[in-house]
Amino acid sequence: MSTLQISLAILGVVVLALIVAYNSWAARRNAPKRAQPEEDEAGLPGHHQPYNLTERHEPALDLTHGGHAPEPVGPQTVPLAQAQVHEQYLSAPAQRREPALGEAAPADGAPVATAVPAAAAASAAATPAAVPAEPAFAAEAAHIPPERRPSLDALIDAIAPIQPEHVIPGEGALQVQPTTRRAGSKPFRIEGLNQKTRQWEPLQAGSRYTAFQAGVQLANRMGALNEIEFSEFASKAQAFADAVSGSVDLPDMLQEVARARELDQFASEHDAQLTFMLRARQAAWSPGYVVQNAARLGFVPLSMPGRMALPSAAGGQPLLVLAYDAQAAMAEDIDQSAILEILLSLDVPQVHRSEQPFARLREVADGLCQSMEGVLCDQNGHPLPVSVVEPIAADLEHLYDQLDSRELSAGSMLARRLFS
Repeated sequence: MSTLQISLAILGVVVLALIVAYNSWAARRNAPKRAQPEEDEAGLPGHHQPYNLTERHEPALDLTHGGHAPEPVGPQTVPLAQAQVHEQYLSAPAQRREPALGEAAPADGAPVATAVPAAAAASAAATPAAVPAEPAFAAEAAHIPPERRPSLDALIDAIAPIQPEHVIPGEGALQVQPTTRRAGSKPFRIEGLNQKTRQWEPLQAGSRYTAFQAGVQLANRMGALNEIEFSEFASKAQAFADAVSGSVDLPDMLQEVARARELDQFASEHDAQLTFMLRARQAAWSPGYVVQNAARLGFVPLSMPGRMALPSAAGGQPLLVLAYDAQAAMAEDIDQSAILEILLSLDVPQVHRSEQPFARLREVADGLCQSMEGVLCDQNGHPLPVSVVEPIAADLEHLYDQLDSRELSAGSMLARRLFS
Protein backbone atom coordinates (compact mmCIF):
# COMPACT_ATOMS: atom_id res chain seq x y z
CA MET A 1 0.00 0.00 0.00
CA SER A 2 1.44 3.32 -1.01
CA THR A 3 2.00 6.29 1.28
CA LEU A 4 -0.80 8.18 -0.50
CA GLN A 5 -3.31 5.43 0.19
CA ILE A 6 -2.33 5.25 3.85
CA SER A 7 -2.63 9.02 4.17
CA LEU A 8 -6.06 8.99 2.55
CA ALA A 9 -7.21 6.17 4.81
CA ILE A 10 -6.05 8.03 7.92
CA LEU A 11 -7.70 11.21 6.68
CA GLY A 12 -10.98 9.33 6.08
CA VAL A 13 -10.91 7.87 9.59
CA VAL A 14 -10.27 11.33 11.08
CA VAL A 15 -13.10 12.88 9.06
CA LEU A 16 -15.47 10.07 10.08
CA ALA A 17 -14.53 10.53 13.74
CA LEU A 18 -15.16 14.26 13.47
CA ILE A 19 -18.59 13.65 11.91
CA VAL A 20 -19.54 11.20 14.68
CA ALA A 21 -18.32 13.62 17.35
CA TYR A 22 -20.21 16.53 15.79
CA ASN A 23 -23.44 14.51 15.53
CA SER A 24 -23.08 13.41 19.14
CA TRP A 25 -22.48 17.01 20.27
CA ALA A 26 -25.45 18.28 18.23
CA ALA A 27 -27.72 15.56 19.63
CA ARG A 28 -26.75 16.40 23.20
CA ARG A 29 -27.15 20.13 22.52
CA ASN A 30 -30.63 19.73 21.03
CA ALA A 31 -31.87 17.11 23.49
CA PRO A 32 -34.52 18.34 25.98
CA LYS A 33 -32.99 19.60 29.20
CA ARG A 34 -33.61 17.19 32.06
CA ALA A 35 -34.21 17.78 35.74
CA GLN A 36 -30.95 17.70 37.68
CA PRO A 37 -30.74 15.64 40.89
CA GLU A 38 -30.33 17.82 43.94
CA GLU A 39 -27.55 16.97 46.39
CA ASP A 40 -28.36 16.53 50.07
CA GLU A 41 -27.25 19.43 52.20
CA ALA A 42 -26.15 17.68 55.37
CA GLY A 43 -26.55 19.49 58.63
CA LEU A 44 -29.51 21.66 57.58
CA PRO A 45 -32.47 21.26 59.96
CA GLY A 46 -35.62 19.92 58.43
CA HIS A 47 -33.91 18.79 55.19
CA HIS A 48 -35.59 15.94 53.37
CA GLN A 49 -34.82 13.87 50.30
CA PRO A 50 -36.20 15.76 47.27
CA TYR A 51 -39.08 14.37 45.32
CA ASN A 52 -37.99 12.41 42.23
CA LEU A 53 -39.31 14.51 39.36
CA THR A 54 -37.94 12.20 36.67
CA GLU A 55 -40.14 9.33 37.84
CA ARG A 56 -43.49 9.18 36.06
CA HIS A 57 -46.58 9.62 38.25
CA GLU A 58 -50.22 9.67 37.38
CA PRO A 59 -51.40 13.28 37.69
CA ALA A 60 -53.16 13.98 40.98
CA LEU A 61 -53.28 16.70 43.58
CA ASP A 62 -52.32 14.21 46.30
CA LEU A 63 -48.70 13.66 45.27
CA THR A 64 -47.71 11.52 48.24
CA HIS A 65 -44.61 9.45 47.60
CA GLY A 66 -43.82 6.53 49.82
CA GLY A 67 -46.37 7.63 52.40
CA HIS A 68 -44.84 11.08 52.82
CA ALA A 69 -45.69 14.38 51.20
CA PRO A 70 -43.01 15.33 48.63
CA GLU A 71 -40.83 18.29 49.34
CA PRO A 72 -40.34 21.04 46.74
CA VAL A 73 -37.14 20.58 44.76
CA GLY A 74 -34.26 22.96 45.28
CA PRO A 75 -33.93 26.08 47.44
CA GLN A 76 -37.21 27.81 48.16
CA THR A 77 -37.80 31.54 47.68
CA VAL A 78 -41.48 31.69 48.56
CA PRO A 79 -42.81 33.57 51.59
CA LEU A 80 -43.78 31.62 54.65
CA ALA A 81 -47.48 32.31 54.05
CA GLN A 82 -47.26 30.76 50.59
CA ALA A 83 -45.25 27.85 51.96
CA GLN A 84 -48.18 27.05 54.24
CA VAL A 85 -50.54 26.93 51.30
CA HIS A 86 -47.99 24.81 49.42
CA GLU A 87 -48.06 22.23 52.20
CA GLN A 88 -51.85 22.13 52.07
CA TYR A 89 -51.81 21.52 48.31
CA LEU A 90 -49.53 18.53 48.75
CA SER A 91 -51.29 16.99 51.75
CA ALA A 92 -54.98 17.45 50.97
CA PRO A 93 -56.60 15.09 48.42
CA ALA A 94 -58.57 16.75 45.66
CA GLN A 95 -62.34 16.76 46.09
CA ARG A 96 -64.25 17.33 42.90
CA ARG A 97 -67.64 18.98 43.39
CA GLU A 98 -69.88 21.40 41.55
CA PRO A 99 -69.35 25.03 42.53
CA ALA A 100 -72.09 26.50 44.67
CA LEU A 101 -73.52 30.00 44.30
CA GLY A 102 -71.64 31.22 47.35
CA GLU A 103 -68.22 30.41 45.98
CA ALA A 104 -66.20 31.04 42.87
CA ALA A 105 -66.48 28.46 40.15
CA PRO A 106 -63.18 28.06 38.33
CA ALA A 107 -62.98 28.94 34.74
CA ASP A 108 -62.58 26.27 32.09
CA GLY A 109 -59.41 24.38 32.90
CA ALA A 110 -58.63 26.52 35.94
CA PRO A 111 -57.24 24.78 38.98
CA VAL A 112 -59.02 24.63 42.24
CA ALA A 113 -57.07 25.71 45.31
CA THR A 114 -57.94 24.79 48.88
CA ALA A 115 -57.95 27.16 51.84
CA VAL A 116 -55.47 26.37 54.61
CA PRO A 117 -57.00 25.20 57.90
CA ALA A 118 -56.03 27.21 60.96
CA ALA A 119 -54.35 24.20 62.60
CA ALA A 120 -52.23 23.52 59.53
CA ALA A 121 -51.25 27.17 59.26
CA ALA A 122 -50.28 27.29 62.94
CA SER A 123 -48.20 24.12 62.58
CA ALA A 124 -46.41 25.48 59.53
CA ALA A 125 -45.77 28.81 61.24
CA ALA A 126 -44.24 27.00 64.24
CA THR A 127 -41.71 25.19 62.01
CA PRO A 128 -38.40 27.03 61.61
CA ALA A 129 -38.01 28.35 58.08
CA ALA A 130 -35.00 26.87 56.28
CA VAL A 131 -35.03 29.63 53.66
CA PRO A 132 -35.34 33.40 53.80
CA ALA A 133 -38.85 34.73 53.31
CA GLU A 134 -39.81 37.54 50.98
CA PRO A 135 -40.97 40.27 53.36
CA ALA A 136 -42.47 42.49 50.68
CA PHE A 137 -45.05 40.01 49.40
CA ALA A 138 -45.59 38.41 52.81
CA ALA A 139 -46.27 41.74 54.46
CA GLU A 140 -48.75 42.77 51.78
CA ALA A 141 -50.56 39.44 52.05
CA ALA A 142 -50.93 39.95 55.80
CA HIS A 143 -53.13 43.01 55.13
CA ILE A 144 -55.72 41.06 53.12
CA PRO A 145 -59.05 41.53 54.93
CA PRO A 146 -60.77 38.36 56.16
CA GLU A 147 -63.45 37.17 53.77
CA ARG A 148 -66.98 37.03 55.07
CA ARG A 149 -68.98 33.83 54.82
CA PRO A 150 -70.44 33.34 51.34
CA SER A 151 -74.13 34.24 51.04
CA LEU A 152 -76.59 35.71 48.60
CA ASP A 153 -75.96 39.37 47.85
CA ALA A 154 -78.38 41.73 46.11
CA LEU A 155 -75.42 43.29 44.27
CA ILE A 156 -75.00 40.29 41.96
CA ASP A 157 -78.03 38.08 42.79
CA ALA A 158 -81.75 38.15 42.09
CA ILE A 159 -83.33 37.19 45.43
CA ALA A 160 -86.81 35.86 46.17
CA PRO A 161 -87.83 35.85 49.89
CA ILE A 162 -89.83 32.80 51.04
CA GLN A 163 -91.91 32.96 54.23
CA PRO A 164 -93.18 29.61 55.58
CA GLU A 165 -96.22 29.32 57.84
CA HIS A 166 -94.19 27.74 60.65
CA VAL A 167 -90.60 26.95 61.64
CA ILE A 168 -89.04 24.38 59.28
CA PRO A 169 -86.37 21.90 60.46
CA GLY A 170 -83.23 21.71 58.35
CA GLU A 171 -83.78 18.03 57.55
CA GLY A 172 -87.16 18.77 56.01
CA ALA A 173 -85.84 21.71 53.99
CA LEU A 174 -82.98 19.63 52.61
CA GLN A 175 -85.36 16.93 51.42
CA VAL A 176 -87.50 19.31 49.34
CA GLN A 177 -84.84 21.68 47.98
CA PRO A 178 -84.16 21.48 44.20
CA THR A 179 -81.76 18.75 43.18
CA THR A 180 -79.72 21.02 40.90
CA ARG A 181 -77.84 24.16 41.86
CA ARG A 182 -78.16 25.87 38.52
CA ALA A 183 -80.76 27.78 36.55
CA GLY A 184 -79.45 27.45 33.03
CA SER A 185 -75.81 28.50 33.23
CA LYS A 186 -76.24 30.56 36.43
CA PRO A 187 -75.67 29.29 39.99
CA PHE A 188 -78.85 28.90 42.05
CA ARG A 189 -79.04 28.67 45.82
CA ILE A 190 -81.48 28.56 48.76
CA GLU A 191 -80.56 29.86 52.20
CA GLY A 192 -82.36 29.73 55.52
CA LEU A 193 -82.66 32.21 58.40
CA ASN A 194 -81.42 30.29 61.44
CA GLN A 195 -83.88 30.55 64.34
CA LYS A 196 -81.11 30.57 66.93
CA THR A 197 -78.37 32.71 65.34
CA ARG A 198 -80.66 34.93 63.21
CA GLN A 199 -78.11 34.60 60.39
CA TRP A 200 -78.64 33.48 56.81
CA GLU A 201 -76.86 30.21 56.10
CA PRO A 202 -76.89 27.28 53.63
CA LEU A 203 -79.46 24.65 54.53
CA GLN A 204 -78.09 22.08 56.94
CA ALA A 205 -79.43 19.35 59.18
CA GLY A 206 -79.86 20.13 62.88
CA SER A 207 -80.93 23.74 62.32
CA ARG A 208 -84.40 25.29 62.36
CA TYR A 209 -85.39 28.06 59.97
CA THR A 210 -87.98 30.80 60.25
CA ALA A 211 -87.56 32.09 56.68
CA PHE A 212 -85.83 31.27 53.42
CA GLN A 213 -84.50 33.11 50.39
CA ALA A 214 -83.81 31.74 46.93
CA GLY A 215 -81.30 33.44 44.68
CA VAL A 216 -79.82 33.18 41.21
CA GLN A 217 -76.65 34.92 40.05
CA LEU A 218 -77.27 37.76 37.61
CA ALA A 219 -74.13 37.29 35.51
CA ASN A 220 -70.89 35.38 35.15
CA ARG A 221 -68.40 34.75 32.37
CA MET A 222 -71.07 32.77 30.54
CA GLY A 223 -73.11 35.95 30.09
CA ALA A 224 -76.08 37.73 31.66
CA LEU A 225 -79.18 36.11 33.16
CA ASN A 226 -81.86 35.83 30.46
CA GLU A 227 -85.63 35.40 30.56
CA ILE A 228 -85.51 31.61 30.21
CA GLU A 229 -83.05 31.25 33.08
CA PHE A 230 -85.13 33.60 35.25
CA SER A 231 -88.24 31.51 34.53
CA GLU A 232 -86.37 28.38 35.63
CA PHE A 233 -85.28 30.19 38.81
CA ALA A 234 -88.87 31.28 39.51
CA SER A 235 -90.14 27.74 38.97
CA LYS A 236 -87.58 26.28 41.40
CA ALA A 237 -88.30 28.94 44.04
CA GLN A 238 -92.06 28.43 43.75
CA ALA A 239 -91.74 24.64 44.01
CA PHE A 240 -89.66 24.97 47.18
CA ALA A 241 -92.11 27.48 48.68
CA ASP A 242 -95.01 25.10 48.03
CA ALA A 243 -93.08 22.23 49.62
CA VAL A 244 -92.53 24.16 52.89
CA SER A 245 -96.07 25.61 52.89
CA GLY A 246 -94.79 29.12 52.35
CA SER A 247 -95.28 32.11 50.10
CA VAL A 248 -92.64 33.44 47.73
CA ASP A 249 -92.16 37.05 46.63
CA LEU A 250 -90.55 36.89 43.21
CA PRO A 251 -88.77 39.98 41.85
CA ASP A 252 -89.86 41.54 38.57
CA MET A 253 -88.35 39.60 35.67
CA LEU A 254 -87.79 42.55 33.34
CA GLN A 255 -86.10 44.58 36.04
CA GLU A 256 -83.77 41.74 37.06
CA VAL A 257 -82.87 40.88 33.47
CA ALA A 258 -82.03 44.57 32.85
CA ARG A 259 -79.85 44.57 35.99
CA ALA A 260 -78.14 41.41 34.76
CA ARG A 261 -77.30 42.96 31.41
CA GLU A 262 -75.89 46.09 33.03
CA LEU A 263 -73.76 44.01 35.42
CA ASP A 264 -72.57 41.80 32.59
CA GLN A 265 -71.59 44.87 30.57
CA PHE A 266 -69.53 46.21 33.49
CA ALA A 267 -67.91 42.81 34.07
CA SER A 268 -66.96 42.36 30.41
CA GLU A 269 -65.33 45.82 30.35
CA HIS A 270 -63.32 45.17 33.53
CA ASP A 271 -62.34 41.53 33.09
CA ALA A 272 -58.62 40.90 32.58
CA GLN A 273 -56.64 37.69 32.22
CA LEU A 274 -52.93 38.17 31.57
CA THR A 275 -50.87 35.45 29.88
CA PHE A 276 -47.13 35.49 29.24
CA MET A 277 -45.35 32.89 27.11
CA LEU A 278 -41.83 31.66 27.89
CA ARG A 279 -40.05 30.16 24.87
CA ALA A 280 -36.83 28.15 24.91
CA ARG A 281 -33.84 29.99 23.41
CA GLN A 282 -32.08 26.88 22.09
CA ALA A 283 -32.60 23.42 23.58
CA ALA A 284 -36.10 22.30 24.46
CA TRP A 285 -37.17 21.48 28.02
CA SER A 286 -38.37 18.17 29.43
CA PRO A 287 -41.46 18.13 31.70
CA GLY A 288 -39.29 17.22 34.68
CA TYR A 289 -37.03 20.19 34.00
CA VAL A 290 -40.01 22.55 33.87
CA VAL A 291 -41.51 21.13 37.07
CA GLN A 292 -38.18 21.31 38.90
CA ASN A 293 -37.56 24.96 38.07
CA ALA A 294 -41.19 25.95 38.77
CA ALA A 295 -41.14 24.12 42.11
CA ARG A 296 -38.16 26.20 43.20
CA LEU A 297 -40.40 29.28 42.87
CA GLY A 298 -43.25 27.75 44.89
CA PHE A 299 -45.41 26.15 42.18
CA VAL A 300 -47.18 22.89 42.97
CA PRO A 301 -48.64 20.33 40.53
CA LEU A 302 -52.39 20.22 39.96
CA SER A 303 -54.62 17.30 39.06
CA MET A 304 -54.71 18.26 35.38
CA PRO A 305 -51.59 17.11 33.47
CA GLY A 306 -49.34 19.96 32.45
CA ARG A 307 -50.72 22.37 35.06
CA MET A 308 -49.04 23.91 38.11
CA ALA A 309 -50.21 26.66 40.46
CA LEU A 310 -48.57 29.22 42.70
CA PRO A 311 -50.83 29.24 45.79
CA SER A 312 -52.25 32.48 47.07
CA ALA A 313 -51.39 33.56 50.59
CA ALA A 314 -55.09 34.22 51.23
CA GLY A 315 -56.23 30.81 49.97
CA GLY A 316 -58.94 30.36 47.39
CA GLN A 317 -57.93 30.79 43.77
CA PRO A 318 -54.21 30.33 42.97
CA LEU A 319 -52.08 33.41 42.46
CA LEU A 320 -50.59 32.24 39.15
CA VAL A 321 -51.07 29.24 36.87
CA LEU A 322 -48.32 27.63 34.79
CA ALA A 323 -49.33 25.45 31.84
CA TYR A 324 -47.37 23.34 29.36
CA ASP A 325 -48.11 20.57 26.85
CA ALA A 326 -50.35 17.97 28.55
CA GLN A 327 -49.30 15.27 26.05
CA ALA A 328 -45.67 15.77 27.03
CA ALA A 329 -46.59 15.55 30.72
CA MET A 330 -48.29 12.17 30.14
CA ALA A 331 -45.59 10.69 27.87
CA GLU A 332 -44.07 7.31 28.73
CA ASP A 333 -40.55 8.77 28.83
CA ILE A 334 -40.88 12.33 30.08
CA ASP A 335 -37.12 12.89 29.74
CA GLN A 336 -37.46 12.61 25.96
CA SER A 337 -40.57 14.78 25.68
CA ALA A 338 -39.73 18.18 24.27
CA ILE A 339 -41.41 21.37 25.49
CA LEU A 340 -40.62 24.55 23.58
CA GLU A 341 -42.92 26.95 25.44
CA ILE A 342 -44.84 27.36 28.68
CA LEU A 343 -47.62 29.79 29.64
CA LEU A 344 -47.89 31.88 32.81
CA SER A 345 -51.41 33.17 33.52
CA LEU A 346 -52.90 35.65 36.00
CA ASP A 347 -56.67 35.91 36.44
CA VAL A 348 -56.76 39.51 37.67
CA PRO A 349 -60.25 39.69 39.30
CA GLN A 350 -59.63 36.46 41.21
CA VAL A 351 -56.55 37.68 43.15
CA HIS A 352 -56.48 40.43 45.78
CA ARG A 353 -54.51 43.50 44.73
CA SER A 354 -52.56 43.61 48.01
CA GLU A 355 -50.76 40.44 46.95
CA GLN A 356 -49.19 42.42 44.09
CA PRO A 357 -50.02 39.69 41.58
CA PHE A 358 -48.56 41.46 38.52
CA ALA A 359 -45.27 42.15 40.29
CA ARG A 360 -45.21 38.50 41.32
CA LEU A 361 -45.96 37.47 37.74
CA ARG A 362 -43.01 39.47 36.44
CA GLU A 363 -40.72 38.15 39.16
CA VAL A 364 -41.64 34.54 38.37
CA ALA A 365 -41.31 35.11 34.61
CA ASP A 366 -37.86 36.70 35.02
CA GLY A 367 -36.75 33.90 37.35
CA LEU A 368 -37.83 31.17 34.95
CA CYS A 369 -36.27 32.96 31.96
CA GLN A 370 -32.93 33.10 33.75
CA SER A 371 -32.92 29.58 35.15
CA MET A 372 -34.31 27.90 32.01
CA GLU A 373 -32.70 30.11 29.34
CA GLY A 374 -36.03 31.30 28.03
CA VAL A 375 -37.41 34.39 26.31
CA LEU A 376 -40.45 36.30 27.57
CA CYS A 377 -43.07 36.62 24.81
CA ASP A 378 -46.71 37.46 24.33
CA GLN A 379 -49.35 34.83 23.54
CA ASN A 380 -48.40 34.91 19.85
CA GLY A 381 -44.74 34.20 20.55
CA HIS A 382 -43.43 37.73 19.91
CA PRO A 383 -40.72 38.87 22.39
CA LEU A 384 -41.91 41.44 24.94
CA PRO A 385 -39.59 44.37 25.62
CA VAL A 386 -39.63 46.08 29.02
CA SER A 387 -41.21 49.19 27.47
CA VAL A 388 -44.31 47.16 26.64
CA VAL A 389 -44.58 45.39 30.02
CA GLU A 390 -44.13 48.45 32.27
CA PRO A 391 -47.43 50.28 31.39
CA ILE A 392 -49.48 47.19 32.26
CA ALA A 393 -48.98 47.82 35.98
CA ALA A 394 -50.58 51.28 35.78
CA ASP A 395 -53.50 49.92 33.74
CA LEU A 396 -54.12 47.24 36.37
CA GLU A 397 -54.14 49.79 39.18
CA HIS A 398 -56.86 51.71 37.33
CA LEU A 399 -58.79 48.47 36.86
CA TYR A 400 -58.53 47.69 40.58
CA ASP A 401 -59.90 51.15 41.42
CA GLN A 402 -62.86 50.63 39.09
CA LEU A 403 -63.69 47.28 40.71
CA ASP A 404 -63.39 48.81 44.20
CA SER A 405 -65.83 51.56 43.24
CA ARG A 406 -68.50 48.93 42.50
CA GLU A 407 -67.78 46.97 45.71
CA LEU A 408 -66.41 44.16 43.55
CA SER A 409 -62.81 44.34 44.73
CA ALA A 410 -60.44 41.89 43.06
CA GLY A 411 -60.07 38.73 45.13
CA SER A 412 -63.31 39.29 47.07
CA MET A 413 -65.96 36.61 47.18
CA LEU A 414 -68.33 38.67 45.03
CA ALA A 415 -65.63 39.27 42.39
CA ARG A 416 -64.67 35.60 42.32
CA ARG A 417 -68.31 34.65 41.80
CA LEU A 418 -68.94 37.27 39.12
CA PHE A 419 -65.74 36.54 37.16
CA SER A 420 -66.15 32.76 37.16
